[in-house]
Amino acid sequence: MKARAKLIEGMAFLGEAGSGHSLVMDGSPEYGGRNLGFRPMELLLVGMAGCTAFDVVNILRKGRETVADCVVEVSATRADEDPKVFTNIHLDYLVKGKNLAPAKVERAITLSKEKYCSASIMIAKTATITHTWKVEEA
Repeated sequence: MKARAKLIEGMAFLGEAGSGHSLVMDGSPEYGGRNLGFRPMELLLVGMAGCTAFDVVNILRKGRETVADCVVEVSATRADEDPKVFTNIHLDYLVKGKNLAPAKVERAITLSKEKYCSASIMIAKTATITHTWKVEEA
């Protein structure tokens, strides 16, 4: 896996992934940025949300559950001192589908947390990660 960040101007960077995708990262004006894109630490949270959502949907579909939607909202706090690592992260899952079995949703989230989601398992080395979940009929 490869990635790179290339300075565009000011404090804006073009992030490029080995898969060929790109996005803009920038800082806030107080750090010389112009607020043109994601903050790098926001991308860690987005990546973590995507990683676990991917796992949950994949596990449920392999278990023949009909998943129509999965949203993972993330809230986090960071340390006050440098390096300002994440210290607490809360994941709130909303899984929608047809006749979803709540026990299977809970199991999928647990498997993601404990076995499959590389992002959350790595971030859990510095942060306490909690979660809540809800199932809705689609």
